[in-house]
Amino acid sequence: MPMYSSERLILFDADGTTVDAFAAIDLAFARHGMEIGDLERFQKRRKLFKYLGGIKEFPGNLKKQFGKQTRKQVLATLTDIYRDEARLYPGMAELLRELIATPGLRVGLVTRNVTFEPAHTLRRLFARHDVDLTALDFVACLALGDDKRHPFRVARERFGINPARSYACGDEFSDFSAAVAAGMHPFIAAYGFEDHKRLTKKFDVPDELISRTPAEICSRVRNALDLEPAGTT
Repeated sequence: MPMYSSERLILFDADGTTVDAFAAIDLAFARHGMEIGDLERFQKRRKLFKYLGGIKEFPGNLKKQFGKQTRKQVLATLTDIYRDEARLYPGMAELLRELIATPGLRVGLVTRNVTFEPAHTLRRLFARHDVDLTALDFVACLALGDDKRHPFRVARERFGINPARSYACGDEFSDFSAAVAAGMHPFIAAYGFEDHKRLTKKFDVPDELISRTPAEICSRVRNALDLEPAGTT
């Protein structure tokens, strides 16, 4: 039987869970004369088309994104926006600061952020919200196609955490499946890259695990970790 510590573990996704990635992408596209469409349609697209727009936007966007140099320019703009302008969702900064300060709780970030030098990019973004990512216990920046199951397991095993005391917060079905495969309880956001209908109807993610707003997921996390609700201390 494994010997577990008495600690708990919670891992967060960045884009679409803690960071308002859609607003940043929308702004980057606009600065290059492109359109991403509205959030509702963005959430319904397959991953390949997330950054190409929908039927209305695709032809013009494809023309402007044609060529490796142009794509690099868009990514450079997106990187600058993340570092200097992008925002965390309301309540996320307060939650993260509280979790980092909670004794016996390991806090980490596992992300497939697409900007240049994502670790540096996210440190700057979070620092603007008074969240010090160097204070986290675990940070993993993955390639876009990487599965999160491995880093989830690595984090849990590194600190000897009981799977029943391990949590992962994400906004896509892939986050849900990775958490379950790693033996962790998933908190799933329906305000990021995939909406509630897509998560429940297409992927059969249980409704009970889904939060429709940042405030709801913050409340669920605090409740699971026996922390006081926001504003009560």
